Amino acid sequence: MDAQPILKVEDLTVEYRSDERRGAPSLRAVNRVSFELLPHESIALIGESGCGKTTLALSLLRLLPKIAEITEGTITYRDRAGRTIDLRGLPEPAMRRFRWSEAAIVFQGAMNSFNPVLKIRDQMADTMRDHRDGISRREITERAEHALREVDLEPGRVLRAYPHELSGGMRQRVLIAMAILLEPQILVLDEPTTALDILTQRRIVDLIYDLHERLDFAMIFVSHDLAVAAELATRVATMYDGEMVEVGDVRDVFYRPQHPYTRKLIESVPTLTGAGPRSGQEAHDG
Repeated sequence: MDAQPILKVEDLTVEYRSDERRGAPSLRAVNRVSFELLPHESIALIGESGCGKTTLALSLLRLLPKIAEITEGTITYRDRAGRTIDLRGLPEPAMRRFRWSEAAIVFQGAMNSFNPVLKIRDQMADTMRDHRDGISRREITERAEHALREVDLEPGRVLRAYPHELSGGMRQRVLIAMAILLEPQILVLDEPTTALDILTQRRIVDLIYDLHERLDFAMIFVSHDLAVAAELATRVATMYDGEMVEVGDVRDVFYRPQHPYTRKLIESVPTLTGAGPRSGQEAHDG
């Protein structure tokens, strides 16, 4: 594995602005978080709802809502030519081109991620036209069809469909196809199996694992499902109250958690027998 990180985050702090007219203080959702992402590596962000996982993920691509702001820290990216790019200082037009071509995201909630009045074909075409100047109609079609086949979908049917004509699992796979359209180095996934039935979740997890192995991108994914984290991650980062309190190899974190909060998370995984919480190794083996 290349020892040089492709993404480096140092002392990142994100705050949500409150209503200043009422004198309410800002809310610090991410507090001085630092980590590195290596090529082909997969990092899982785990922790309870509201701990800052999604805010951290969105901040990496500068997709935070208007009331949120990165107030401190740096985010640097190493591109395919070995150049270092300061993502915080990148002008918005350049940042728009960075998204999808260098780093892409699969949002939580597939139905809310599509334009309901456009066919899938048009939405995939818009993504490519925005990031590839002069791309031909033929290349757009070929890339879209290839991406859909990569996620085990039949292009002829899906490209002609509107989002509401697809099942939840199919929509999730289309989102993943759109994320890999331009072959990014980094894929960020925010709870990619949320709101899916258990069988569809299994297919999506298998698909993500397969794509990660074949396409060789690095991956950051948000999950409250420790089983998914144990299966997909090479490293795990535990977040608590906006801070990254533990980072380590997936086996070390699940077998030998060092932080009390990580231990409590693992112990909270229920057993099928109802015999009480499991130890770290039992949770991983299960």
